[in-house]
Amino acid sequence: MSTIVEKILQNHTKDKVEAGKIVWIDLDIITAREFGGPNVVKNIMEEFGEARVAKKDSTFFTFDLSVPAKTLKYALAQDKCRKFAKEAGIKVFDVNGGIGTHVLVDQGIIKPGMTAVGTDSHYNILGAVGAFGQGMGDKDIAFAFVTGKTWFEVPETMKVIVEGKYEYPATARDVTFAVMRKLGPAGALGKAIEYEGDAIRGLSIDGRITLASQTTEMGGIVGFPPMDSVLENFYKERGVSFKPIEGDKDANYVEEINIDVNNLEPLIAAPPNPCNVKPVSELEGMEIDGAFIGSCTNGRYEDMLAAAKVLKGKKVKVPLTITPTTREVWKRVIKEGLWEIFAEAGAVLTNPGCGGCAEGMPGLIGEETYLSTTNRNYPGKQGPGKLYLVSPAVAAASAVEGKLTIPH
Repeated sequence: MSTIVEKILQNHTKDKVEAGKIVWIDLDIITAREFGGPNVVKNIMEEFGEARVAKKDSTFFTFDLSVPAKTLKYALAQDKCRKFAKEAGIKVFDVNGGIGTHVLVDQGIIKPGMTAVGTDSHYNILGAVGAFGQGMGDKDIAFAFVTGKTWFEVPETMKVIVEGKYEYPATARDVTFAVMRKLGPAGALGKAIEYEGDAIRGLSIDGRITLASQTTEMGGIVGFPPMDSVLENFYKERGVSFKPIEGDKDANYVEEINIDVNNLEPLIAAPPNPCNVKPVSELEGMEIDGAFIGSCTNGRYEDMLAAAKVLKGKKVKVPLTITPTTREVWKRVIKEGLWEIFAEAGAVLTNPGCGGCAEGMPGLIGEETYLSTTNRNYPGKQGPGKLYLVSPAVAAASAVEGKLTIPH
């Protein structure tokens, strides 16, 4: 019998799907961003001399790293992709769209059970909505552009069961940190994860995206929360129906890990490793030079709302930059008055995109101590300073105090 990832792959190949076996899979969605995209174009043009694309209706460019382009390098990269797209007759989600994977989610383009690849190391975030997503190099994506297929080694699957109840100021990011603390940077190495348990089922789609976004940092291939009523309601709002996929009870799971998040307290990942997780209380009072809220990990509407609730009626003592993931989130922030709260508090709200997680967007740091809601904290990720990963609520509260603070 089969796991979720095995069922999805089996639906996209004529090969017999078994863990450890290499299979050729048909791809539903193929994308390239302005990082890697120009090399995809170069590879195709050098090989074929024309803008060749197999699946024009489901192959896209997504610009999210420097939007609009803030350096000549990115301006030229985006120009090269736009010209290829025009010749090939494919769509560009341009500089006003937001983070590519999130655009696919918010617009209902990616659906449960689909397969998708792109030039993004966190493309497996699509597991949050029941899709098999993988980041790949520019040569692999060029091949996918031209053929609509790719090969993949079927991963083994592990179960991670997260039980327990917790209350604010603990959030979905802290549940994610708890999983990372347990698994470490290689605990899911080369494996797919199926998440179960009350704490997981209690997460919204935004919370599940936060969880799925850290799969890469645990060495995992892709992580699937349950395809339950939460997911069904999310897609119903977008006019999309789907058939949920579940792993069979007698499927081969290589490992089962249980995590208890009862009475969970806010957590923090100290540099240089995103799995170097400890309670915020251990470092509370540490002076900071600024904070960033955003990225594919915590730039969703719920993250914006959490920050706004903390910032309302207060002023920040250190710079705080806030970057929504998509235009949909950005518009909602403005429409519902969160932007006014951010402005009155002294924070900076940028246009949607990757934010400080990527060179070329607002939110980079000098040799400073910063709090960030991004997915990685190794030296140089946002700049040469020290980067501590936290939830949006902790980031906002700390910006108000000028030091690491637990919100109330």
